[in-house]
Amino acid sequence: MTFRSELTWERMRAEGREEEYHSSYEQAADELLTTVKGAPIVYPNHIDGAPSLARDTFDDRSPSHPDILVGRFQRSTSDEVSRAVSSARQAFLEWSRTDWGDRVKIFEKAAELMREEKFQLAAAITLDNGKTRHEAVADVDEAIDFLTYYSEEMRRTDGFQRTSDPAYPEEEISITLRPYGVWAVICPFNFPLAISTGMTVGALITGNTVVVKPSSAAPLPVHMLYEILDRAGLPPGALNLVAGGGNETGEALLGSAVDGVAFTGSLDVGRRIMRSAASDGRRVIAELGSKNPVIVSGEADLDAAADGVAASAFLFSGQKCSACSRVYVHESVYGSFMSKLIERASRMVVGDPFEREVDIGPVITRNAMDNYLRWIEMARRDGKLTICGEASSPARGDGLFARPAIVESLPEEHELMRRELFVPILCAQSYRTLQDAVVRCNASEYGLTAGLFSRNETEIRYFLETIESGVVYVNRRRGATTGAMVGSQAFAGWKASGSTGMGTGSRYYLPQFMREQSRTVIRN
Repeated sequence: MTFRSELTWERMRAEGREEEYHSSYEQAADELLTTVKGAPIVYPNHIDGAPSLARDTFDDRSPSHPDILVGRFQRSTSDEVSRAVSSARQAFLEWSRTDWGDRVKIFEKAAELMREEKFQLAAAITLDNGKTRHEAVADVDEAIDFLTYYSEEMRRTDGFQRTSDPAYPEEEISITLRPYGVWAVICPFNFPLAISTGMTVGALITGNTVVVKPSSAAPLPVHMLYEILDRAGLPPGALNLVAGGGNETGEALLGSAVDGVAFTGSLDVGRRIMRSAASDGRRVIAELGSKNPVIVSGEADLDAAADGVAASAFLFSGQKCSACSRVYVHESVYGSFMSKLIERASRMVVGDPFEREVDIGPVITRNAMDNYLRWIEMARRDGKLTICGEASSPARGDGLFARPAIVESLPEEHELMRRELFVPILCAQSYRTLQDAVVRCNASEYGLTAGLFSRNETEIRYFLETIESGVVYVNRRRGATTGAMVGSQAFAGWKASGSTGMGTGSRYYLPQFMREQSRTVIRN
């Protein structure tokens, strides 16, 4: 069976069904907004297959409509975490011994349910983290792709079992990969369904059990994921959900007796998780962001480059670990390229992500907006602020809206050139030689994604052989550094961007949740 990406918008547009796509999303959004504007919805934890309430809750509000209460979620303490881990430990005894084919059927059923409820899930993502409809539907598509691709990987590898040639004729030898045990899965806000699904299903489909903690900034899609997996037939206790903030719930989960941690988030937290794991032998699969560069050669298609850089730098307000954050442009085309880039960035519509014509929604929190404004002032002071970022205008209400900003002429060692910002600020510089540009690209502790625009085969080959990033693109107009597709581009972080060097959505991902066992049997 050949894996095929979901690609809802592209498929429906090719079939002439654009209006059906929009109306399906808008109907789902209207129904969701009507629901959340009623009485506050209280979302429980899920422990051992049953809803569970903590002593306290927290309010989750929409970043584009802060007056809208998405729901009240549990503020889990160490007590709830301990019960969830115990439940997962008990469920592991049976789930790990369940035939891999029976496990796969559950996740294939979950993929079917997600397809049926795609637009409801997308509307929830828009409400909870501010993605536009295209970005939100793509988030759901990626979650479905993870379910489907990992199911197919289990079938392709026969559940990661094989026989081995014996050294002695009387021996029968089989090699199998076996699950570790209980995994903590700590989810990010920016891909609350896709990344959460990828990590959770990666652990579950290989026979582990999971305690998942949603991001407190966007917990709703993870609750919807839990409900889908439950309806698909996942047994009680195999997946447990505890909501809450990182300082209490996250710390309690990391301090619990789990066997592995799958984490997507900040470098500081990821490094702390890895340091702790080094002392107790815990397995860690972490994706930790980046400071992604693009090189625009003197022999580039400048229109394609401007489209690719603008899309990667500014869509979803730059809140992607793969977002383009630095662009190095050959001095011979610097002025021409910057004019095209500025024109594209300037016409991007910032506003309510539920609206059709909007390209960019809000940043996720007030803290993110405060950082954005502080860094804009820093850019104005230390460089040349070509496009002046600004906060929301009264016409957009009280949402956390930030306009794209481009800053030129910063020193290479400047904080904005080195730090992952996660807001729509792009740093631009010129270069003379490709070798110098690559050195500057690589002079970062991160190494997730990178891009090049050039028609020169020698330049392309040099870039591919020397760039220190796990995901690289050449002449990718739809996204210079963003948009890796499950089953096509392995999404692997090098250096400080990842803990294993192996990527999601690839054949090397699932084995990370297992360990190898050699079985030798002599039959008398």
